[in-house]
Amino acid sequence: MIKMILALKRAEHLTHDEFVDYQREKHRPLLMSIPETERYLRRLVVSCPVPAPRHPGPDFDSIVEAWFDSMSDLEALFLSDNFQKIVDPDHVNFVDLTSVQQMVCEEDVVVDRVLAPSAVLR
Repeated sequence: MIKMILALKRAEHLTHDEFVDYQREKHRPLLMSIPETERYLRRLVVSCPVPAPRHPGPDFDSIVEAWFDSMSDLEALFLSDNFQKIVDPDHVNFVDLTSVQQMVCEEDVVVDRVLAPSAVLR
């Protein structure tokens, strides 16, 4: 499994809440609208900071994890005409493009104690 991790800061004209809202309500639907997302993307996780007493403030407004079966699938999504024409141009509307940090990696899961859906207490 290949994962791309992106650390994003908001564009200067947005508050953190406006950034989160734009990413969730406007940008995400664009990404999900292209057929390459359905074909190549295996998992998408977007993490946004929350207040955490005794911890330093975050350097980023969100961390995005995009999971793929292979490097060729990652490239097939990000280099597709649909991504290039529909999704990528939207980044300028909410992301400070000069500050984006990116890493392509493989995971080494050390501990995984996530509860199965049937084990969740109600």
